[in-house]
Amino acid sequence: MKEKNYVKKTKLTQNEKKHWKSEPAFTFVETLAVLAITAALTAGATVSISKIVSIAKRTSAKNQIGQYSAALQSYFLDCGRFPTTEQGLAALWEKPVLYPIPEEWDGPYLERRPGKDPWGTDFEYISAESSLMPSEVSANLPYVLISYGADKEKGGSQNGLDIVSWE
Repeated sequence: MKEKNYVKKTKLTQNEKKHWKSEPAFTFVETLAVLAITAALTAGATVSISKIVSIAKRTSAKNQIGQYSAALQSYFLDCGRFPTTEQGLAALWEKPVLYPIPEEWDGPYLERRPGKDPWGTDFEYISAESSLMPSEVSANLPYVLISYGADKEKGGSQNGLDIVSWE
């Protein structure tokens, strides 16, 4: 048996042809122009967002240094001295086991264990008793706290600039 093709072939009327041709549409060039503008706006927004994120990370690091400084002051009031460089910020969370062991320790002095800076590295705590104290620091400071910024190295510029407790 032979299959019949039931698709009906129709011709468009004159009115249907006009309607078909008058439909608005974007040309290929117009579509490319829209895509180019969208890409440019997206790139601009990305740059702006990255600047905002960078500023937010620096602000967060400064705030963390402020919180650690407040906790160190509480530690000092209880123990009569600041932790040594070797005891570090961990002394704010748990009683130090390294000499000198503070008998009057009444911590923890932080709500949670000392964390990392916004770039994922540990804050550096240096006691005034240490030979590691940076030369640009005033001699009367009992300690310094440092975040090495986005470049994670001493010094740096722009996003890699160090965030320090004495400035």
